[in-house]
Amino acid sequence: MNAIITATELASELAKPTAPVLLDVRYQLGGPPGRPEYAAGHVPGAVYVDLDSELAAPPGKAGRHPLPDLAAFSEAMRAAGVRTDRPVVVYDGGQGWAAARAWWLLRWSGHPDVRVLDGGLAAWQASGGALSTDQPEPQAGDFTPVPGALRLLTADDAAALARRGVLLDARADERYRGEVEPIDPVAGHIPGAVSAPTTENVAEGGTVFRAAHELAERFAALGATADAEVGVYCGSGVSAAHEVLALAVAGVPAALYVGSWSEWTADPSRPVATGSQPG
Repeated sequence: MNAIITATELASELAKPTAPVLLDVRYQLGGPPGRPEYAAGHVPGAVYVDLDSELAAPPGKAGRHPLPDLAAFSEAMRAAGVRTDRPVVVYDGGQGWAAARAWWLLRWSGHPDVRVLDGGLAAWQASGGALSTDQPEPQAGDFTPVPGALRLLTADDAAALARRGVLLDARADERYRGEVEPIDPVAGHIPGAVSAPTTENVAEGGTVFRAAHELAERFAALGATADAEVGVYCGSGVSAAHEVLALAVAGVPAALYVGSWSEWTADPSRPVATGSQPG
């Protein structure tokens, strides 16, 4: 199953009796919640899901976007109408990071059929798709999370994988090198990690994924191939989910370190590397 869906494909599927559940996950790092934007216009039938409150637990030592409480996540997904026997499509404002977080959580917790709208809401509108201000009240879903369908890394797992496999750092190059750190208390990267900015997963324009073969070539040049053990982290486990999604498009399974750099640097005993080399 492809992990992404085009706007044209989505329009076709929404016209079927077995239309997918639609989740709107618009989100801006450090910005206001996306609910007002959702209320102003969304893909018809979509239900809003808040990343900070429903796709993550409160920030703390486990990072800025830790895994949500499973009971709370289950309740949010059921309220949105998510069912195990019905496909789900998630989208955001276009960047794809928030949608990828929802995709990863649903896949990790056992939902068998989840896709991200490639290019997000902008792609939907560019294809001629209409917007709606109606806020649906879906029938309660039956989704029960069963974690483990995708691999999850702890801090110790990430450190070990960086030594024996390929650990990709999805943040900007300058943060990887330790030249700047606008959010977390320490600059640098996990020793052994390879720089692989999430922004290079998308084509010119910054929203639509590059072709699968281009992504495969990109990741292969970094050592991340289908027969390698691959993991990804970022600042707080959001943009790294986008990289895991890009790897899936390229045919490369990858584990996610959800705590990421924000959890890693919360423990001053953990080592830090700087510069352009893995270290």
